[in-house]
Amino acid sequence: MAAHPDTTPSAPFPGPVTADDVAEAVRLTVAALRPAAAADWDAPAGTLTWTCWETGEHLADDLFFYAAGIGSLNPRTEPGDGFGGDRRRPEGPLNVVTADRAAGAEALFQVLEDCGGLLAAVVRATPPEARSHHVHGVSDPEGFAAMGVVETLVHAHDMARGLGVPFDAPAALCARSLRRLFPDVPHDTPPWPTLLWATGRGDLPGRTRRTAWRWYGAPGAT
Repeated sequence: MAAHPDTTPSAPFPGPVTADDVAEAVRLTVAALRPAAAADWDAPAGTLTWTCWETGEHLADDLFFYAAGIGSLNPRTEPGDGFGGDRRRPEGPLNVVTADRAAGAEALFQVLEDCGGLLAAVVRATPPEARSHHVHGVSDPEGFAAMGVVETLVHAHDMARGLGVPFDAPAALCARSLRRLFPDVPHDTPPWPTLLWATGRGDLPGRTRRTAWRWYGAPGAT
């Protein structure tokens, strides 16, 4: 889906996305989902075809891959990597990172915290001029941090819906990530509903619901 310049008035610059934002997003997710530790993690995650458990593993896998990509000793700027992977079900996500299902939801929470901490640490330690491949464009450490935040918040939303617990993301955290990755969305609407709309998960007044979406991770794309 091509980017379309937004014609709404510009909001004040919300600041860059940082490693602390990654850590905050993961902590908020685990805190929101922990009350549902005993719930049915085989329930669908929101509107996804994946289960809540598969979605949690997919999120951990994303955080790990973003850290590995931008933190590599030999970052690639072309498609391809050396990792394998497996699926719990044919229709489930392909993951390198998994959690011990027999150990229950606390094991999944630990894996999410581990992978989130890994991405946060890599973003802090990696020079801003570093670049690495992503399917939506070669990106920099801030871009990978923003991708980690968006993946975390929207999949927290998916899992929370499936598990029957509430989840709301802070406006400032959403605003920074929207500004970094989504130049084609309005910036004068509430940030959390806008992020859900931008990723095909919600409605926004005056806007058609999205059935396809992408972000723009290249430095300078926003």
